[in-house]
Amino acid sequence: MSALDDDWRSGLDAVDATLIDEYQSGFPVEERPFRAVGDVLGVSEDEALERVRALRERGVFRRFGAVLNPPVIGSSTLAAVRAPEDRFDEVAAVINEYRQVNHNYRRDHPWNMWFVVTAGSQEKRDEIIADIEARTGCEVLVLPMLTDYYIDLEFPVVNDDRFARETQPTDASPEERAGEPRARESLAETTVSATRISEDATGDLTALEAALLVEIQDGFPLSSTPYRDVADAIDAPVDEVIAAVDRLLADGCIKRIGCVVNHVVTGFDANCMVVWDVPDDELDDRGTSVGSLPYVTLCYHRPRRPEQEWPYNLFTMIHGRDPDAVDEKIDELAAEYLPFTHERLYSTETLKQTGARYDELVASAETDE
Repeated sequence: MSALDDDWRSGLDAVDATLIDEYQSGFPVEERPFRAVGDVLGVSEDEALERVRALRERGVFRRFGAVLNPPVIGSSTLAAVRAPEDRFDEVAAVINEYRQVNHNYRRDHPWNMWFVVTAGSQEKRDEIIADIEARTGCEVLVLPMLTDYYIDLEFPVVNDDRFARETQPTDASPEERAGEPRARESLAETTVSATRISEDATGDLTALEAALLVEIQDGFPLSSTPYRDVADAIDAPVDEVIAAVDRLLADGCIKRIGCVVNHVVTGFDANCMVVWDVPDDELDDRGTSVGSLPYVTLCYHRPRRPEQEWPYNLFTMIHGRDPDAVDEKIDELAAEYLPFTHERLYSTETLKQTGARYDELVASAETDE
């Protein structure tokens, strides 16, 4: 049964819809952010806060706060193993033990377990991978991101769309946002660029910034003064914390600040990772072209591993409520944009899903100062 069958939208009004669809990013970076949001929505500060709290409690929001960018802050990689079916749960338990493993999914493929490892350094990351191999007896396919064409899981969900960004709300004034539900139209494209990713990234963080990231990695406090609460927790002046958040947003260490939607609860549970064998001399052109398509939620370059029978170098993700609609969009990709050999790896089970852990960064930042 999908989340839509469970009628997750029951009782939501236009104000809730605006919070869900338009505040996944762009939440004000100021001492009283809910006051600013309430002013836009035509409700009080307390009501804006209470609505976000209620949406989190019912599972529509996973959390409120910052979405961090692991490849910019530390050393991160996608990895996979071919876990024997009779040992699948055992292998998953070993991999999930590591706090540096923040996502783990079963996918319908011989490489059937896919997880992300994020550590403070490439050396630590590779040490964890070697340990996983030794403990499980499974060879690990290591696929660090080399180029980011487009990565963003921010898209409207208060709709009947079959796949992400099938439609978008039409423009409206702030006053209209809290009124009737807005009309919708097709989204033409999104803005993309090719951003190279270094495996040696450390983020060049100050001690304050490192402490801040560790404090907010699981979300902000749901209070009227979240930035002051964070400042108190790390023993720093609130104005310095707000300035640090602005810097980290500008530097790309923080991707966005807002309400992080639970896409599975809201029905977008038919996500498919598609891997493509693209000629190397066409990779950037194809990657930026495909990344600009509104229904492509992730698009990035990872290395081929021919010695492990992995010939693919371009990864795309499409999120949807309807597997058939997702497959139709993949067919469109293959016919019109990526006429190359590809495989479709549907996610069939979530084994672990948490935010990346950044505790090691505090020690490294303090050592550098």
